[in-house]
Amino acid sequence: MSTPRFAGKVVAVTGGGAGIGRTYAHRFAAEGADIVIADVNLGAADRVVKELAADGHRALAIEMNVTDAGEVADMVAATVATLGGIDILINNAGIHLEHAQLAFTTEALPAWRNVLDVNVLGALTCAVACRPAIAARGGGAIINMSSMAAYGNGSAYAVSKLALNSLTVGLAEEFASDGIRVNGIAPGLVDSESAMAWLNDPSRAAIGPMLINGQMIRRQGRMADLANACLFLCSEEAGFITGQTLLVDGGFTKKPF
Repeated sequence: MSTPRFAGKVVAVTGGGAGIGRTYAHRFAAEGADIVIADVNLGAADRVVKELAADGHRALAIEMNVTDAGEVADMVAATVATLGGIDILINNAGIHLEHAQLAFTTEALPAWRNVLDVNVLGALTCAVACRPAIAARGGGAIINMSSMAAYGNGSAYAVSKLALNSLTVGLAEEFASDGIRVNGIAPGLVDSESAMAWLNDPSRAAIGPMLINGQMIRRQGRMADLANACLFLCSEEAGFITGQTLLVDGGFTKKPF
């Protein structure tokens, strides 16, 4: 029987209490990893940890806001003390598109700052805090969750995701000496709870079919598609890949109109 790909590894997933983060947690655990669910919603994090424990996996729930450097540092310390270290960080926490289509006005600036604080500086805060722990294990991987929205016109959400793509390149260069690879994943339309809730608004009834018809692969993306990409980028098979943001969008952004 072969050893699971991530046996002995510790994976920290921010925003892991639901949706894509929860899917990542289950997939990494199924391939042998210990899991940390760091989420602003401790109840949601606890539920995922209980799901993992019921399947025989070791997991830890931590209440954490990615914009609070102290809470992030505490998460790292608790993970090292409980699970022995960190090998992989998944920067999945973020403010969804639904809450980040903001006006270009002075009045909207505080909301803009909040989106950028969470989606960009939150990822930076977590990466910087986790770096020593990952380096101490001989290196590892960081994944930043971007979006295909970064490649089009848009408001605060798109701006934050394009900035995150640039941050991915900068972190990859900065962390390479510690054996840490940094990559991003830019999803298209997938069946996450947040995306489906947004699309199920009657005023947006035409958006889902429009996006699918604009893809080369004419189906809705699945969270499993993102998990497949994430596990690959964190595996030894991707050991020569860093600084990249992988579009997992069915070809939407590359399809000529």
